[in-house]
Amino acid sequence: MLKMLQKALRVQDIRKRLLFTFLMLLVIRFGSQLPVPGTDPSYLKKVFSGETGDAFNFLSALTGGSFESFSILALSITPYITASIIIQLMTIAIPALEDMQKDGQEGRKKMQRITRFVTVGLALIQSVAMSIGFGRQGLLTNYTWYNVVITVVCLTCGSAFLMWIGERITDKGIGNGISIVLLVNIISRLPDDVVTIYDTFLSGRTVAVQVVVAVVIIAILALIVAYNVILNDAERRIPVQYAQKVVGRRSMGGRSTYIPIKVCTANVIPVIFASSIMSMPVMIAQFFNVDYNTFGGWILHMLSSSYWFRPSMMSYSIGAVIYILLVVMFAYFYTNITFNPLEVADNMKKSGGFIPGIRPGKPTSDYLTNVLNYLVFIGAVGLVIACVFPMVVTGVGNISSLSLLGTSLIIIVGVILETLQQINGRMIDRQYDSIF
Repeated sequence: MLKMLQKALRVQDIRKRLLFTFLMLLVIRFGSQLPVPGTDPSYLKKVFSGETGDAFNFLSALTGGSFESFSILALSITPYITASIIIQLMTIAIPALEDMQKDGQEGRKKMQRITRFVTVGLALIQSVAMSIGFGRQGLLTNYTWYNVVITVVCLTCGSAFLMWIGERITDKGIGNGISIVLLVNIISRLPDDVVTIYDTFLSGRTVAVQVVVAVVIIAILALIVAYNVILNDAERRIPVQYAQKVVGRRSMGGRSTYIPIKVCTANVIPVIFASSIMSMPVMIAQFFNVDYNTFGGWILHMLSSSYWFRPSMMSYSIGAVIYILLVVMFAYFYTNITFNPLEVADNMKKSGGFIPGIRPGKPTSDYLTNVLNYLVFIGAVGLVIACVFPMVVTGVGNISSLSLLGTSLIIIVGVILETLQQINGRMIDRQYDSIF
């Protein structure tokens, strides 16, 4: 990998793209430090330190701490991610969107344009809800309609600006721009996790004990990273044979290839969906100051991962079961809308391809569906293990939530691998260009 990066840095085009990406990330981090005018950031710090704080930790990790400090980029790219998923879901129910999705490059541009409008709409709704809900409770120094409008405009424009930067990185930088923005936000929170680990496991111990504990922690992190790399790269290769055709005196076809199907087909999307659904009731309850001593408070504690797997509060771990079921359900659901076995089987049949031992048409579609269901289950179980393990550690050890070990690490590994693959692809394209 290091040799590949060294070769890539020798290429002027890749150097320019890396520099552009780096400058855009600096702009993002600068914007994350600019507070929304007329707000009191200390209010959200109190919220994060209270009983409902854990519900916002996931959002804080995705926004790189911008939400906690309530900067102009507090919404980050979460509206764009939600909009993209909504548009993909709507392609099932709306034939026009489905046809647009199949319409090549032009169709993708139209869907991208629709996604932008939906992103702005979602950002507007979220910013209004936050400005009114939190503003009444002390977020706004002076709760007036003018300050509410200013806050809504700042948050909505900030989210749209990040979406624009993500698209520019995709066009002129390296990697998927939205994923890169998400990556830098998560990485910016890692120092806080390092401080938490030090205070929990190393502070106050002798040097010898600190060294041993540090080695153990590093070894655990290395194993988790290796596990996530394997989970992200694992795939099932289904062999495909194309029949040989004779056209005049020339023989065409007759080649062998394969269909790569990733084990973790939905990537981290099921985890983001499940975490968002679990945290949403807690965030809404914060708007209405729900009493945590009532039965409704017990439900909110159950939905908060900071109370799961604690020996003294095992009843709250029912929420972990709900979370696991949601991850598995969304893994199947998202895979079904992104991979169509019937369409793949039809394309293979039209191209004269077939899976050895499987008849073309419906038998091929049924075979792909069975393989896909098997792989989705394995991938969902892998995601559950990767996400629940840190929850068990923090719950049993009664320590602060560590985003470094769970969903954040899955996203970091996935984005880095995806970016390296794109750099490698550009290197290969450059070699082909030099030949021709």
